[in-house]
Amino acid sequence: MLSLGITNVVGSTQARETDAGVYTRTGPEVAVASTKAFTSQLMILGLMTLVLGRQRNMSQATGQKLAEGLMRIPELATRTLNSHDQVQELANKYKEYDNLLYLGRKYSYPAAREGALKIKEIAYVHAEGGHGGETKHGPLALMSPEFPCICIVPNDSVYSKMISNIQEIKARKSPVIAVATEGNTEIKSLVDDVIYIPDTLEPLTPILSIIPLQIFAYHVAAMRGCDIDKPRNLAKSVTVE
Repeated sequence: MLSLGITNVVGSTQARETDAGVYTRTGPEVAVASTKAFTSQLMILGLMTLVLGRQRNMSQATGQKLAEGLMRIPELATRTLNSHDQVQELANKYKEYDNLLYLGRKYSYPAAREGALKIKEIAYVHAEGGHGGETKHGPLALMSPEFPCICIVPNDSVYSKMISNIQEIKARKSPVIAVATEGNTEIKSLVDDVIYIPDTLEPLTPILSIIPLQIFAYHVAAMRGCDIDKPRNLAKSVTVE
């Protein structure tokens, strides 16, 4: 079977063991926890989607729309970074909590997992990345005033379902931070705090939504006195399975 690799390190084990692939070429990650490598991998996957889609049934118009969306990501990411000070304030507000639930649906579910992983790795906060469709199968039992929830709720095809999740979580008195699309004023009345990201194509939203979540984890870790670049018990290279 043909195997493809997406890696940041030229000549790495993955590069040697796969048949073909793409180097992200984002430079070395200084810290153990990955940030820019993760974001660049999402960009590469977007480009691969475009290539493979056009080889199959993706129309030229859809391909152009996706290509234009990818080309706008650097500008939109810069705008997202402008929320840095606000995210730092939220980190100060929530730094004492030892448990967090990150929630998303569809494309935002992996972003929720990544957000939870980052704060777990560098701030030593117990965090779970959950799927909005599965809250009643366990996570909802954890909701309380001592268990905040970060909901990724962009203006996408599952927006109304995420709003329903938020309402159920708020009914359990959990504080809620929403990562929402710019211009969404409705969300302010439903949650405790909002971080806005620019509007983009639905499949590309994780590239933007993960940025404030990584910044949030960074500042929570710094405020808790953690060594952000060298988290305890973790290694930069994994030599055992």
